[in-house]
Amino acid sequence: MSQVPRVALVTGASRGIGRAVALALSAAGVHVIALARTQGALEELDDQIRALRPGEESLATLVPCDLRDYAAIDRLGEAIYKRWGRLDAFVGNAGILGPLSPLHHVDPKPWDDVLAINVTANYRLIRALDPLLRESKAGRVVFLTSGVAHRSDMRAYWAPYAVSKAALDALARTYAAETLNTSSIRVMLVNPGPLRTRMRATAMPGEDPLGLRTPEELAPKIVEICGPESRETGKLYDFPLDKILSFRSPE
Repeated sequence: MSQVPRVALVTGASRGIGRAVALALSAAGVHVIALARTQGALEELDDQIRALRPGEESLATLVPCDLRDYAAIDRLGEAIYKRWGRLDAFVGNAGILGPLSPLHHVDPKPWDDVLAINVTANYRLIRALDPLLRESKAGRVVFLTSGVAHRSDMRAYWAPYAVSKAALDALARTYAAETLNTSSIRVMLVNPGPLRTRMRATAMPGEDPLGLRTPEELAPKIVEICGPESRETGKLYDFPLDKILSFRSPE
């Protein structure tokens, strides 16, 4: 009897880290539910997944969705339940940078957009996916955070992004505490550090991208954290250091 593959949802799967993770998960035999805003980019990803595993059927499920459509997130949870009855891994990668500006110059609309996608959408996804993750023998959750969220000296002009990632850290660690003794779910944060992505190029336009590591280098680490053998929860995997770090109270 063939082994039933693990099923993983990856948000922001059409480019950058999300795309690299979706491809790496698929290469490991996982059925990937790939969520992104653009249908065309998802279809390109699907072609790449099929090229990785020629001759196999039903390798990925494409979900074009704007994460600000919270009703669509609820429908996604229902659809996953009807098809698989469980979810084995969820990689909350999707995020936006927002304006790099003095805090008092940030307009309400971009502020709300950053918080909606980087924080509230992930809360809504947890809300929709928690019952499915509990049905897995080894539910794994990974959220992509940033060093700007937990610096001892905060960086000027990064308020929307830094605030959203700090809130995401608290969200993930709270969910890890709530699931530790009541389920097999394990929840980790990942700090990718500076990588060769479109977001990084926007934030640091004068930087030479060839001096940066790539999302493809990070992806295998996230696949490992998504695996059933991974046991850590409520901690941070720091890619630049290649270490799992524990959070601690301020001194």
